[in-house]
Amino acid sequence: MKALITAGGQGTRLRPITYTINKHLFPIANEPMIFHALRKVAKAGIKEVAININQGDKELPQEIGNGKKFGLKITYLEQKGGALGLAHIISNAKEWIGKDDLLFYLGDNIVAGDLSGLVDKFYKEKLDCLLTLSKVRDPERFGVPIIKSSRIVEVEEKPKNPKSDFAVTGIYVYKPIIIEAAAAIKPSARGEYEISDAHTYLIKKGYKVGFEEITGWWKDTGKPEDLLEGNSLILSSFSGLNLPTKKYPETIKIEGAVKIGKGTKLKGHVVVRGPVAIGENCLIEDSCIDPYTAVGSNVVIQGTEVSHSIVCDGTQILDCGVRIVDSLIGRNSVVKAEDYSLPSGHKLVVGDNAQVEL
Repeated sequence: MKALITAGGQGTRLRPITYTINKHLFPIANEPMIFHALRKVAKAGIKEVAININQGDKELPQEIGNGKKFGLKITYLEQKGGALGLAHIISNAKEWIGKDDLLFYLGDNIVAGDLSGLVDKFYKEKLDCLLTLSKVRDPERFGVPIIKSSRIVEVEEKPKNPKSDFAVTGIYVYKPIIIEAAAAIKPSARGEYEISDAHTYLIKKGYKVGFEEITGWWKDTGKPEDLLEGNSLILSSFSGLNLPTKKYPETIKIEGAVKIGKGTKLKGHVVVRGPVAIGENCLIEDSCIDPYTAVGSNVVIQGTEVSHSIVCDGTQILDCGVRIVDSLIGRNSVVKAEDYSLPSGHKLVVGDNAQVEL
């Protein structure tokens, strides 16, 4: 079995963050999002992986490399013609897939547990296609299965009036017949080759399509709040302390599961309440870092409380004197008190699609 991981698209719902960083490289618990997918694939025993990328993308191959550090052999496939749907990604990769079985993994999805059980079920039940399902609050955002007598009889892509509260999640297992299915369908009203249509093709042709409900957690990180929830879910799996030093003065309080990188200094009165991840070479001074916060490397936080947020590398948060919550702060940003410099007042440099609360 091979694995094909998607990492294309423009991440428009995450702008302005994705103007300067590929969505799949955005850090979740201080690690690029796609690294979580690669580790899941490797743990399932799969060795050969292709990553679907946008035409001309040099950033992903540079950041990920050849896969050696994950125990994988990675090939990069540029999606010719642009983003034309998930089934088009299958067609674009048909020569690489060949006659092998395939695990198809959307690189912006985060799941609990490993994937071995899905692969085992696929082979044990001699399936041609295995879909993973999860109950969601907004099924109209996803492919929605129509289930009758414990069988999937059709899959509707982003229906206006969903017939169930199940979504087909971004992890699929296929026999190579999926290549035929992807080639047989026509573009949808959105102008895309929908993977849901390929699944319906297999069902109507009599191929064996099974499903497995994900009973733990699954997250499609399509919106800012999804990134924060995915970050929280990964941080929740932390346990114990991983600190650069065993001794801190009494003014430093560390509680719960906390990971702090090498070279990071805690000064003055600091409270860190896990689960929290703090990167390398940071300065946290007279501040409180509350649960479900990931702080990147080379970050300075002074005189501020930060909770349930993602703070990327190189950022400075200076003497804000307020509590920052539910926030995504991009690389090398500066957040500071209104009176940090004169004249006092709220000074903003706000790009397209930004969200600001004062």
